[in-house]
Amino acid sequence: MEILGGPLFAVAGAGESHGPGITTIVFGCPPGLKISRQQVQKYLDRRRPGSNKHGTPRHEDDLVVFLSGLYDGKDLDSLLSGPDLAVQVEGKETRTQTYEAGYTTGEPIAALVLSAAKKSGDYAQFAGPTGEVRPGHTDLVKYYQSKGFVDIRGGGRSSYRSTISDVIGGSIARLFLAEHFGTVILSSICQVGPLQARVSLAEHLEELVRRGGEEARGEEAGKQGSRGAEGNNLAEIVNRKSEIVNRDEVRRVEEILENAEIYSFDPDFARKAGQLIKETRIQGDSIGAAIEVVAVNVPPLVGEPLYQSLKVRLMGALGGLHAVQSCEIGSGSEVVARRGSENNDPIRRSGYQTNHQGGLIGGITTGMPLVCRVGFKPTSTIVKPQLSVRKNLEEIDFELKKGRHDPCVGVRAGVTLESRLAIELMNAVLMHQAQCLDTQNFKLF
Repeated sequence: MEILGGPLFAVAGAGESHGPGITTIVFGCPPGLKISRQQVQKYLDRRRPGSNKHGTPRHEDDLVVFLSGLYDGKDLDSLLSGPDLAVQVEGKETRTQTYEAGYTTGEPIAALVLSAAKKSGDYAQFAGPTGEVRPGHTDLVKYYQSKGFVDIRGGGRSSYRSTISDVIGGSIARLFLAEHFGTVILSSICQVGPLQARVSLAEHLEELVRRGGEEARGEEAGKQGSRGAEGNNLAEIVNRKSEIVNRDEVRRVEEILENAEIYSFDPDFARKAGQLIKETRIQGDSIGAAIEVVAVNVPPLVGEPLYQSLKVRLMGALGGLHAVQSCEIGSGSEVVARRGSENNDPIRRSGYQTNHQGGLIGGITTGMPLVCRVGFKPTSTIVKPQLSVRKNLEEIDFELKKGRHDPCVGVRAGVTLESRLAIELMNAVLMHQAQCLDTQNFKLF
């Protein structure tokens, strides 16, 4: 059984690439969070096929509808103004309204995204025991794991289309985190093949945090002069929000990302990378990529120190995404060449002065930006001839006959990484809150 996140906040999905649709169930969202369908649709639009000219030529609208878990007793018209959903069975049509906007009830939230742009005939090449195997893909292992009953169309459940559930669940998590902590999660493509970005999203956001910390320290010094140093206590230091990056600064970053050739904080790199991806597609090949994922305004003190360490959870969630081959936290592999005196983050009363640890120490958040770097292999399905086998292990010279594929899977992957980070962070927040008992929450009368 596959569940993303958990045990307190979790996402489950079902559906294949060329099936009728993708079904998503989100468990554990606390009651009272206002959600609109359009808020979630915004993130699905970034993920959907056809959203970027350098991605797959398959086009899907990926329109989400909500079926449960929302309610608004004061505005039923708004709640029930979502798209109509109709089913025809034996000439009889059943039609119902879906939810457009409402408050979470604490019950499971169900969502559905239908699939329309399917060309299942393109995959006849891979059918049956003599079907051909795409090198680098799951064709062979899934065939034998399922005893031959695997859905071959578009990769079935192994398709990137299954990440629709990640994005829906992650959208709800990021709305919750934003409302309670001002948390914002962003990503930037920072490498395509040998090309590397010169401008780092993580470094820019960390600089905004440092700048905010310096301003807050100046304010704090003025306050201490009037009240005395004894006015500070540990609770004030831990809960101080001096490092928050404000919404205007975030919006400026988002505009740069959205207007670039590909979703990158370095526009010059994005133009060159876009050209490289185009050339790679023409050659019938694919190319790898790396993506920075950064969360700012992260609540400190969440996560566990060992087996449920937030570092372990993030590496598993981000590293387990389709085509990912590496996941680093903070400075990543660069720390191998450093000394402790270079890599340790200095600490003052206002907080950490650098962020080599990427916002995590001992698997617990420090309040500094959560920084991850994720590496994707080149897309497995390519046009170039390759050595392979049939399902019965007969050796062949493989050549793809039909299909629509991303030449660089990293082009659309950023929003899914953001979503997976949001899911794990929200679960960690709820796990931490479970240790903070308030008897007022147990009163009925």
